[in-house]
Amino acid sequence: MASIASMIGIGLDSVDVARFRQVLARRPRMAERLFTPGERAYAERKADPTERLAARFAAKEALLKSLGVGLGAARFQDIEVIVEPSGAPRLDLRGGAADLARARGVARLEVSLTHTQLSAEAIVVALGPP
Repeated sequence: MASIASMIGIGLDSVDVARFRQVLARRPRMAERLFTPGERAYAERKADPTERLAARFAAKEALLKSLGVGLGAARFQDIEVIVEPSGAPRLDLRGGAADLARARGVARLEVSLTHTQLSAEAIVVALGPP
């Protein structure tokens, strides 16, 4: 019989893509502060990377919510959305974000992203050990 992991927290976030585009246009260095080089490179494969970046921003905020903390509790660069060969997203944590997850007893993270030209959403479920 398979063991069931305990849920530690769940986070959901939504980003208005047009508004996010305006923020990035007004503050060109913002993308460098918020996203890792890998995330920027992945998003820049498209003519307009904003939808993908907005989804990644939503994932980072959703992660922090799932850990029961707010913005500023960890650097956004310490949270990276990685795309598996299958196309599934995965969160890679380091630094302060990894410390927060460890302190909360997180054994596994599940993440789902979606985006359109209008909005980007992410949900993160933080799971403890079975």
